[in-house]
Amino acid sequence: MIKPNPQSRLNPEQYSRLKAEMATPYRGLRQFIYIGFGASALIGAFIFFFQVLAGRDVNHAGSNLAVQIGVLALMIFLWRWEQKRS
Repeated sequence: MIKPNPQSRLNPEQYSRLKAEMATPYRGLRQFIYIGFGASALIGAFIFFFQVLAGRDVNHAGSNLAVQIGVLALMIFLWRWEQKRS
């Protein structure tokens, strides 16, 4: 008995999309996480930046601002790295 060719049941667009997903699994989920965490870090950095400008609890707000900027930089790095790999 001859097995049917999987390409014959799929159109070329579906087949190429499945091959791309096999090469980089969960790529869409990773990009969603990068965008979500990056947006959260951007909002946090915005808030802590203005707390530092206002002079309210500068030591605490300054360290939190540094963390938010670090997370934002990491998400930008990971996004660009993901784009280069594709």
